[in-house]
Amino acid sequence: MQLTQQNPDIHAYLVSDEAIDHWHPLVQETADALWSTTGDAYSYAEAAFEFVRDTIPHSADSGDLRVAWRASDVLATRNGICHAKSHALIALLRAQGIPAALCYQRLTEDDGTVPLVHGLIALRLPGGARWSRLDPRGNKPGVDARFDLDRERLAFPVRPELGEIDYPELHAHPHPAVLKALRESADRPQLWQNLPTAL
Repeated sequence: MQLTQQNPDIHAYLVSDEAIDHWHPLVQETADALWSTTGDAYSYAEAAFEFVRDTIPHSADSGDLRVAWRASDVLATRNGICHAKSHALIALLRAQGIPAALCYQRLTEDDGTVPLVHGLIALRLPGGARWSRLDPRGNKPGVDARFDLDRERLAFPVRPELGEIDYPELHAHPHPAVLKALRESADRPQLWQNLPTAL
């Protein structure tokens, strides 16, 4: 799939905003701690990915009912759904000067029902010629997402026969419909009702 930058300016994928608040002290501290154990962009990106994937449980897996959506809140509460974890990973990447974008998929149950928009990320290492998608959702039985910049190893490869979609756009900011759902949901059950079913 050909990924498409919504903004042609690569610097758009380094900025902070309300959700990707990489200026926040907790994001900065976490990024600095991870960088101190790596020392180069590739190793740092892998460490940041594994940190978010493995140390911040997906709230549907952990049973946590809270809805975190700002990167700093995700890191503080160690909680979030796919979209929130993507915000956290992008903030950590951007904090160290690595361009990162939000990506989306439309997924369904195994029978093609209950469509939902799933969030993941793409990054482009400094000097790199292309974007690579990664999914920090968190692994569980049947889900084995990995850090691989050459071959996608996502949590959920799409099944077009069920109406599932890989959206090719690279977003510099969270999609407005996703952000609205996250911000306006009092708890995770309400969030499931509010998340968009397509973009």
